[in-house]
Amino acid sequence: MRAFGFSIVLLSFILTNLVYGQAPPRANFKLEELIERLFPVQDADLDYESIYEVLFQLYQNPIDINKADMETLQSTFLLNPLQINEFLQYRTEMGPFLSLYELQAIPGFDQATIESLLPFLTLNPSIKREKSFWKRVFEEEQAYLIFRTRRVWETRRGFTAPDTSSTGRISTRYLGDPNDIYLRWRIQHAKDFSMGMTMDKDPGEKFTWDPKTARYGFNFLSFHLTRYQVGKWKTISLGDFQASFGQGLVFGAGYSLGKGAETVPIVRRSSVGIIPYTAALEFGFLRGIGSTYTHRNWEFSFIGSFAPKDGRLAESLDSLNREEFRISSFNQSGLHRTPSELSTKNQFKELSLGGNIQLKVPSKRLSSGVNFLHTSFDNEWRRDPRPYNQFEFAGKSNQVGSVYLNYNWRNFFLFGETAYSSSGGNGTVLGFISSLSNRLDFSFLWRNYDRNFHSFYGNAFSENTRPINERGTYLGLEFRPNKVWKINAYYDLFKFPWLKYRVYAPSAGHEWLARITYRPTRTLTAFIQFREEQKDRNASDSGEPNLPYHVLPIKRSNGILSLEYQLSKEVFIRSRILWSQVQMDGLKSKGFLILQDLKWDKNRWKFTARYSLFDTDDYDSRLFAFENNVLWTFSIPAFFGQGQRSYLVSEYTVNSQIRLYLRIARTSYTDRERIGSGLQTIEGSTLTESSFLIRYLFHR
Repeated sequence: MRAFGFSIVLLSFILTNLVYGQAPPRANFKLEELIERLFPVQDADLDYESIYEVLFQLYQNPIDINKADMETLQSTFLLNPLQINEFLQYRTEMGPFLSLYELQAIPGFDQATIESLLPFLTLNPSIKREKSFWKRVFEEEQAYLIFRTRRVWETRRGFTAPDTSSTGRISTRYLGDPNDIYLRWRIQHAKDFSMGMTMDKDPGEKFTWDPKTARYGFNFLSFHLTRYQVGKWKTISLGDFQASFGQGLVFGAGYSLGKGAETVPIVRRSSVGIIPYTAALEFGFLRGIGSTYTHRNWEFSFIGSFAPKDGRLAESLDSLNREEFRISSFNQSGLHRTPSELSTKNQFKELSLGGNIQLKVPSKRLSSGVNFLHTSFDNEWRRDPRPYNQFEFAGKSNQVGSVYLNYNWRNFFLFGETAYSSSGGNGTVLGFISSLSNRLDFSFLWRNYDRNFHSFYGNAFSENTRPINERGTYLGLEFRPNKVWKINAYYDLFKFPWLKYRVYAPSAGHEWLARITYRPTRTLTAFIQFREEQKDRNASDSGEPNLPYHVLPIKRSNGILSLEYQLSKEVFIRSRILWSQVQMDGLKSKGFLILQDLKWDKNRWKFTARYSLFDTDDYDSRLFAFENNVLWTFSIPAFFGQGQRSYLVSEYTVNSQIRLYLRIARTSYTDRERIGSGLQTIEGSTLTESSFLIRYLFHR
């Protein structure tokens, strides 16, 4: 019976010219398009690069289709509960998959779902364990070296000669040149090993060898060595790594997608465990050892990290000892361009010890676990006092622990986590995702984070950038009336019981989004999207002494109209219109952006071009637009003012080992003769950027 069913599936693929073999064409996977769909509503405060890297890690380590469980499948954000249940039921009844394309035999799996899922799957990955570890490393095909350089060609003030003020003080300038230099080496085999090194120098940083300031040529150096499936050890990671367990209240760094066009699956986090850190961001990761040991249905993870951190040290005002210091602020920019910024580099040490115990019962589709993390610093952390930060963390150590539970009941994914920090604050997330029918998916999430809940590596679902001082309820749905139309929507209601930065009073707000997608064929996609957000913000100083912190609501509305069409195998076009409107205190500002993309791909060459026009009244009405870039480089710039933007990305395959990428981008403003401020100032109305990248594959 199974052989007959599989023959029908195989025959259908032959008749529709879709026979590719058992291995998917992963080399042609368009990661940028998936990320643009999954990424949250674009906002300047979000850590896009870290999210990009985590999704890239999932793609680089495909899931074994015959071993994938509920938690693993959910981590792709591509399947709803009904599809996951049907996947697991099919495998239970029919036995192991014989081909990746057998997915077509699963009820509820259409062609679009299969195409989007294939890059994250593999069938019985071959790991030649009979060979020694180092022999496997030296023979591995997934071994590459990447070199990338970027720069802005107009001269910023920070790169000009210093001048002298009337008081005789010499102005500050950048210590280094304007080049951004990035080097990445990596060798990996899915579910076997991963090792690599990432080095980065930002524009303005000096390329120098200075062990005292931890500058070894490049300003930032990251490294890792990770082994998988070594006996009962699921993961052993040395160097830089991240961890994600539960709903992200304790361990969730880099794995929070937030609110976006995928309105249903993004509310739930997945326990992907310990993964190597490969981004160039200089914060948000652990450095030391992370390991996971399995015993039957149990997994035991241990985390130990000791790493230098950037921050500003200040003398303790309440101490008679002049050598006693406190940490007054963190530096999370990773920039060390000026003497002042360089003085924050590696100013204190952070020790983190923690772990996770997790129980998985596949037969009952249940998983649960506990998390704990102790973090201590070699100096006391005490911010400069402000009204809004008096409940922020202060001291030399913090402990946070949590309990979480995930349960799959019919077509409902139930999940929750509650955590407690040593400061006395609690954080709780409860929710579910459900397929109410084969056409309607629904999600619900409630969260409550106390104003004194402190979790340094938490990244749970929140309106704030951190899970603190927030209560909210989120509702999301996806409706598919037929194969052509899809409707996504969400509504999020939140409030902040205590003060926030730029909001000096308890406040509340809401946000909603609606998106209608039309896809009549595989080559044509169109959608229209509306979003509205209302929050409170400090009003401008009125000069009245009785209203020093007057708070007013600010309403932001924006929309997108998009049309994408694959004209032929070689040519793809995209047209979009974006608009925004901001209202505050009776005043309105508006923004408008129109763009046209063209992609051409044939043989060894690939070109991607864009031309866009933008016009906004002010910075508040700015617009964000996702841009294509060189390989594994991410870009979502913000546009405000009046002007035009264009770029061209070219790719050329020299041979099976070498691929070259070049990107030229230029922004021309018509409303100003000066761009930027401070040391970033450019005297002129144009900004020209270039990026060059070369990827070398060692064993191709």
